[in-house]
Order: sequence, then structure tokens, then C-alpha cells
Amino acid sequence: MVQSLPNSQHSKRLRRRLNTMDDQTPMTYTTEESKPETAPEIPKPEAPAVEAKPQLEEPKTPAPTPAEKALQIHNSLDGRTAGIVSLVLIFFAGASFTWVFLSERDLPTAPVSVAAAAQATPEPPPPPPPPAIFENITLQAKGAIVVDLTDDRTLYELNADAPLPLASLTKVPLTLAVYEALPESTIITIPYDTSPYETSQKLRKGERWRLQDVIDFTLAVSSNTGADILASAAEKSIQERYLGAPAEDAAVWRMNQLVQNIGLTHTYFVNATGLDESTTQAGAYGSARDMAKLFAHAANTNSALFAATTKENFRLQSLDGTESTAINTDEALPDIPGAILGKTGYTDLAGGNLAIVFEVEGHRISAVVLGSTQNGRFDDMRKLVSTTKEALKSGQ
Repeated sequence: MVQSLPNSQHSKRLRRRLNTMDDQTPMTYTTEESKPETAPEIPKPEAPAVEAKPQLEEPKTPAPTPAEKALQIHNSLDGRTAGIVSLVLIFFAGASFTWVFLSERDLPTAPVSVAAAAQATPEPPPPPPPPAIFENITLQAKGAIVVDLTDDRTLYELNADAPLPLASLTKVPLTLAVYEALPESTIITIPYDTSPYETSQKLRKGERWRLQDVIDFTLAVSSNTGADILASAAEKSIQERYLGAPAEDAAVWRMNQLVQNIGLTHTYFVNATGLDESTTQAGAYGSARDMAKLFAHAANTNSALFAATTKENFRLQSLDGTESTAINTDEALPDIPGAILGKTGYTDLAGGNLAIVFEVEGHRISAVVLGSTQNGRFDDMRKLVSTTKEALKSGQ
């Protein structure tokens, strides 16, 4: 090994170099490679102090929103990096939206079938077809219907929605209108004979009768004068009870209100009796379906009010002690089981009508015949009643 002498030129240069390094920042090294020395910083001369001048306060800029910050960062990046950042931001934005959407919904705990979701409120099942036993029935009537009120099922219908003249079926809604307007204790003095003929089937002028007796007589014998007497007796009470009632024919007005209230859209009344107004204008019109609903309503509202219509004949006694006989106009009554309510009707325009409510085989039935003949209405009704009984008995 070669050493330098103390006084040699090489030794002198080395000492000068070491002395210079003592006043400088020591050199730093990395673990693997040595880095070159850095030049020492030369202190800058301090500038002379200058008195600060007051400055006007500039308006503060509102802090950027998170979206604006993201945009600033995006703009400061190069194209490739910005694209990557954009994709990341879109991913997290989508994930956040999905989380908020799902967190605000009540998710089902069990899978729901597509059919159940598409049909939240299922439609009611279609009504069962009418019994086949009715297919071979032939009637003389223009319109007819048989409704099983217990099962809410139509067993038979023929032109059931055609408006036809009603004739004396009108006396059933008249009874409802009169009975709601007058107290049960009402006494009616007969203003004129109910029949111009000498017969036991009439109420005589001057006799005093209970309200229910006049109703029973009017319904059973289908008295038109009895219907007029009832309508006149209730006129004032209906006008006092209902502010909109007219000065005349208040009972007819109330009858029309009643059928509207129970949803009968093909029914209206012109007079209280159902008699034809002219050779072309009937006293009332309605469909077989409407009449089935009306008679069912009457039977459900107050069946006792119509009890006399289920009797073939009966006798009445006035408060004066005089008697009168009532013979039911319904010739089919003996063939109707469990009769609850019945009413006949006949005019030139209407032809023969008959509507009944009865019970058979544990079912309440409403049956209507419109536009038949005077005798054909009874034959038609017998067919409908017997066929209904057979259908229910056989489970059809």
C-alpha cells in the first residue's frame, strides 16, 4: 500500500480539502448509491421593511361543492388518468344511488312471483252459468228473470234489461213511499167507493179504515182507487218530509226517488196506479231485472208489510164495524212454495205481468214475468217456479 508523505504536495491538497468540508453541509448517502453533493444555499439579503397599506377586503368565494372539487381534480389530470378517475367516480355514484334507492324501499323478504306482482288485485271469478235445465223453457212473456238472492246468481233471464210497461206492479213502490211517510196508526176515511159496482170487494165512502187494512186491500185485489186514496193520504206528509217534493203527485215523485236510490236505471213512474195514460203511454216502465231487485228490496225491508199478498183471500173489518172481502188476483199463488211477496199487473199496453219473492230449498228467489198475456203470466210463472225448484234440488 502506498502512503502519502506529510509534507508532500498530495498531503497538502488533502488537508486543504478537508478544512473546506468542515464549514459545509455534510454529504448524504442513500442505501445503494451515493448522491452528488448539493451546493450550499446562499442567504438572500433581507429587503427593507415597507409599511403595509390597508387593502379592501375581496368578496369571499364560496367553498366548492364535492362535485366541483371532483371536476377541478379531473381537469388537473392528464387524459388517461382523468379517464380512470371518471370511471371510478361514476362507479361510486351509481353504487351510492343504488344504496339510497334500495334503502328507501320495503324489499320483500320472500320471492314474489311475476304473476302475483302483475295482478295485485285479482278479478272476481265469473258467475257460474245458469242451470242447463232452464234451456228448454219457452214463455209467452216478452221479458223475464229468475234470481237466486241467497247466492246472488241469475238462474234464468229473457230480455231482462228491456224497459216494459209495469201496470199494477207499481203498487209495491207506492206502498213503500206511503208507509214511510205516514204513521202506522194513521186512520184513513174513504173519500169515495173503491168500486162502482155492488160487490163485497170494495171500501165504501165514509168508512174509516186503518192504514194497513187499506194497503192490504189495495195490493191483494189490485185496486186502482185504493192506490189513489193511499197516494192522496200521504201527499201532505211527503211534502213536509221532503223539501223538494212537488205540490202535486208527491207520492209519484217519492216513488221515483226510491227506485233511483236502490240503483234501478230502467224504471220510472208516471202515476201511482200503473194504469195506461193513453193508448201509447204507459203509467210506468221498468225492466224485469229492475223489478227483481225492487221486489227483493221490498221483501228485505219489511216483509210483514206485504203479508196480505201471500193469502188467496181474507176478510177485513173497518173501525165502523163494516166488513169487506179481498180475493187475491194471483191465480198462481197456490203453486208458489214459501211465498213472501207477490203482485200482479195487467193493462192493454203492459199485457200480463207477475212478480214474486219466495223461498224454496233454502234459497230466497225473486222471479218476474213481463209482457205475457192475462192468463199466460200465471203459466209462465208456474214454469219458472217448478224449474227453479228442480234445479236447486238437483244441485244445478
